[in-house]
Amino acid sequence: MTMSILEDLWRRASVTTAVPDRTALLVIASVAFACVILAWPVVRMAVTVCHEAGHAVAATLTGRSLQGIRLHSDTSGVTLSKGKPTGAGMVITLFVGYPAASVVGLIAAAVADAGYAVGMLWLLVFLLGLMLLKIRNVYGALVVLLIGAALGVATWYAPTHVLMWLAYGLTWLLLLAGPRPVFELALSRRRATAGSDAAQLARLTRLPRTVWIALWFGLTVGALAFGTALMLPGILAGPPG
Repeated sequence: MTMSILEDLWRRASVTTAVPDRTALLVIASVAFACVILAWPVVRMAVTVCHEAGHAVAATLTGRSLQGIRLHSDTSGVTLSKGKPTGAGMVITLFVGYPAASVVGLIAAAVADAGYAVGMLWLLVFLLGLMLLKIRNVYGALVVLLIGAALGVATWYAPTHVLMWLAYGLTWLLLLAGPRPVFELALSRRRATAGSDAAQLARLTRLPRTVWIALWFGLTVGALAFGTALMLPGILAGPPG
């Protein structure tokens, strides 16, 4: 029974899909952009999930002990790790939060462009499951569980063409949303962001917070440009002969 389920999961995850046509890609991108503008609190929570996951992965890879992740109803979050309070490990852990959503979007664009849009959705479900193990508050657990369950149900029951639209929609959403938190941080008063990643990095490295914000903005916009370039052939290609 278990082997049968695993085989079915692998079959579903490894199915390949064609890149959507020009009209579909334009519609998907337009809907994602509208969500970033009109439904920002909801979208920002998804970005925060990626942000905190980025901190968690970086902390683990740099040898820090991951203590837990919390997500809050105001769309903020915090990732606690134990280790040396200074040094490269701490700098890397703090740095990767803001570009994380854009990096996920860029990877998703590459995977979807290779024809594995459905597999990308299954991978997200798996990663959310791992993240759930480190969530340390009820609200955060509900958020991760809800996102993971919604994606899981969709990938199990929805037809392939719907999953293709969903995969590209999430890809565009993360790429388009990535720069906005950085822009908001840049416009925030210094006093209001005294505990931000940029402020902590400034204290650790003696580089001004504006340097870190500029780096994040360049990375997120660059990821958007590169991710768009990966998907543009499906938009710019002429009609089939």
